[in-house]
Amino acid sequence: MSAGFLAGVVAGYGIAVPVGAIGVLIAGLSARVSLRVGAAAGLGAATADGIYALVAVAGGAAIAGLIAPIATPLRWVAAAALLALAAVTAIGAWRGPGRPPAEAGRPATPLRAYLGILGLTLLNPATVVYFAALVLGRGDSGGGVWFVAGAFLASASWQLVIAGGGSLVGRLLTGDRGRLITALTSSVVIAALAVRMILG
Repeated sequence: MSAGFLAGVVAGYGIAVPVGAIGVLIAGLSARVSLRVGAAAGLGAATADGIYALVAVAGGAAIAGLIAPIATPLRWVAAAALLALAAVTAIGAWRGPGRPPAEAGRPATPLRAYLGILGLTLLNPATVVYFAALVLGRGDSGGGVWFVAGAFLASASWQLVIAGGGSLVGRLLTGDRGRLITALTSSVVIAALAVRMILG
């Protein structure tokens, strides 16, 4: 049990710690909306990591082989979704500084944030390949359910740290100008990460 759990924890931190577009989105939601919304978004990312860890434990090489041929189209879809989010965030920042971009029609809620980030994170097939490689490297089931639990908990703890950091920044930049700057910065970073995703 403990070896599989620890392997999952290491794998979970390994996939979660490099801050990419999803991390920027989580921090931005916390900064512009609330810690509750940012934390829900972080748990959405962690749930996707847990799902992919489970898929890797259950199917390993077979699943990774099935995903490989569609990895490029999925990467394009993810990049397009990120570019759209960057545009919506930037437009929302210009129209109403201090308001989250979704506030115009649909308020950002914890459930919407959770489902949105879950969906975006699931568009990254490299995650299941990463977990499959680790599971296959360990042999047998790679730690089974304990590996999955460790990966999920590690990812969740890191995503909550990111959400907390975003919330802290949001409190420091409470004025309209500060929120405008963070929203535009977030948009630029997300767009750059999306372009990098397209370029491979």
